[in-house]
Amino acid sequence: MIDYISGPVAELNPAVAVIDCGGIGYEINITLTDYPSLEGAGSAKLYIHEAIREDAHVLYGFLSRESRVLFRLLIGVSGVGANTARLILSAMTSAQLQSIIASGNDAALKAVKGIGAKTAQRIIVDLKDKIKAGGDSLIPSVAATGEHYDEALAALTTLGFPSTAVQKALKKVFAGAEPPASTEEAVKMALKLL
Repeated sequence: MIDYISGPVAELNPAVAVIDCGGIGYEINITLTDYPSLEGAGSAKLYIHEAIREDAHVLYGFLSRESRVLFRLLIGVSGVGANTARLILSAMTSAQLQSIIASGNDAALKAVKGIGAKTAQRIIVDLKDKIKAGGDSLIPSVAATGEHYDEALAALTTLGFPSTAVQKALKKVFAGAEPPASTEEAVKMALKLL
């Protein structure tokens, strides 16, 4: 799995950035909220979510790990695909989205093009307990573990386990008295819960 891609910005439009990495141009789907920061930047580091389908390998890039975690949480909600999650993160900042979910403001989510009442309510119901209100960040507590959590999530979903079940298992693993010191440890502990 790709964690991030860093290099000169070869091409840029509001939906896609092409990052030149060792002579290879990676086409990465970006959000409208990240576009202004990339505009005029000579180089960039984007945290990647890789979606491998039968007909394509699609890369989604984010300027912060926090945005990538939110994207992954959103696509874990039934009925929310990668393009819908990207639309949501294009319509509001990560902090705004977390605040909306934590406060249960489904009207703000319905304002996003393509999000109906049922989908907005499902996002809030599914993610409200995963979003931690308070402090500098409202990101889920498991996300604070960073790389180990991301890598374990990617490994377990690649093995075919449902994303929501994996997230619940990893939440328990990282919230335990002794959080895992490595990705391998996290995967082993989570497998016992799945």
